Amino acid sequence: MPQPAEVLLTLDPVVRDVLERTRALQQGHFLLTSGRHSALYFQAMSLLQHPEFGAMAATAAARHFENVRIDTTFAPAVGGIVWGHLVAQYLPRARAIFAERVEGHMALRRGFTFEPGEQVLLAEDVVTTGGSVMELRGLAEAAGAQVTGLAAVLDRSGGTFDAGVPFFSWAQLAIETWPPDQCPLCREGSVAVKPGSRGLG
Repeated sequence: MPQPAEVLLTLDPVVRDVLERTRALQQGHFLLTSGRHSALYFQAMSLLQHPEFGAMAATAAARHFENVRIDTTFAPAVGGIVWGHLVAQYLPRARAIFAERVEGHMALRRGFTFEPGEQVLLAEDVVTTGGSVMELRGLAEAAGAQVTGLAAVLDRSGGTFDAGVPFFSWAQLAIETWPPDQCPLCREGSVAVKPGSRGLG
């Protein structure tokens, strides 16, 4: 089974130390949302449950966008909520809002709205294909806001994801995944589990 150090593209020793100390990078046999299988999984909440480490990543994101006007961070529920709020704390006068999935589609609820011309930073804990954050971009732009960037804790696409806007990720991973019928772990008799479903991490 691959070791975390072998798949980390971000080689900053501080980042690697935090991922290892918080056990955010987990090894096992995982069934991903896409339906594919993987031997590695990144659990962002294992990192963000520790305020000092969440702040470390969030301040790096804020510094990356320090020359960009940002009025609001906009995250998908539930995974991006904590991250979006953390990043907003380190931006001048920014608020933090989120969208929720309703009948299969992301929607603004709880009285959240955008003003025309509002400058928005998308905030997601983990980006793979970017499906959720691209839905958010559509919501914001449909309301007349302008999306100025995307900040993620982790880019697990291995650097292949194109956000279409300036993109910051605190760490990058290149994680091999397989269709279930080609999964070497399944062939060994292992059973894939959904991350977080039972005793992981």
